[in-house]
Amino acid sequence: MRYQFRVSDIAKLGLTRLSTAEARFADALSHPRSIALAGIVGLTALAWLALGLMAGEPTAPVWQALCRPAPADGWTAALLAAPMWAAMAPAMMLPTAGPMILTYAEIADTAARKGERVVSPLVLIAGYIVVWVGFACVAAALQGLLGHAGLFAGGNAAPVLAGALAVGAGLYQFSALKQACLTKCQRPFPFFFANWTTEASGVLRLGLRQGMTCLGCCWAVMTLMLAVGAMNVVWMAALGVVMTIEKMTSTATFSKALGVVFLAAGGGFLVLSVL
Repeated sequence: MRYQFRVSDIAKLGLTRLSTAEARFADALSHPRSIALAGIVGLTALAWLALGLMAGEPTAPVWQALCRPAPADGWTAALLAAPMWAAMAPAMMLPTAGPMILTYAEIADTAARKGERVVSPLVLIAGYIVVWVGFACVAAALQGLLGHAGLFAGGNAAPVLAGALAVGAGLYQFSALKQACLTKCQRPFPFFFANWTTEASGVLRLGLRQGMTCLGCCWAVMTLMLAVGAMNVVWMAALGVVMTIEKMTSTATFSKALGVVFLAAGGGFLVLSVL
């Protein structure tokens, strides 16, 4: 998916009947940054739409459907939840990857203005999504395992499980691996500058590598969806915003503050589990 396109190319293609506004629109769509923004917004919207359709019921109010966790009492329920996890991953994670994707697009824009061929940001996004869809499959399997063990009831995690997940996520916020991955997510420019390629297969690999880095940064927070209610859309939005803010900061202060919050919440759940 390479491209190199300008408004002047319209005349070369014989499309001289386009109005000025249409020509400008066509030119905007040819720019890597415009394509990246359209990809992030469009794919995120589609994922949220899919979640809304899967979570809703014709006889239930919309707000009630959005706040209700999906059933997760066994393997069959987990299998049915797998598509919801697959939609949840891009719905939550694509916005957090916005700075990374736009960094690639800005470098590609600069290269395109110099007349160099560049690969569409959609290829990068595809590689990124593949990693998180893989995580979704693992999460659905884990949900089935926990449901089979009786740690879920109607989609709600047992207090001891919720507490353990929150404590685990809190501890991970302070780990060296978390901080290393977070730093790379916060500063994607050196990665793209050092690994720049004009091959579609190479850009796909960059997307996969960025997806793995993001996974290393955010997997523990994502497992909290099992604690707050699998596929609870309100919590999905809240955690998605938190992870986006975390990546947009330039230090580890916010990340470690989240760790403290998760540890406190997890401790509270564990105390409740023994009362």
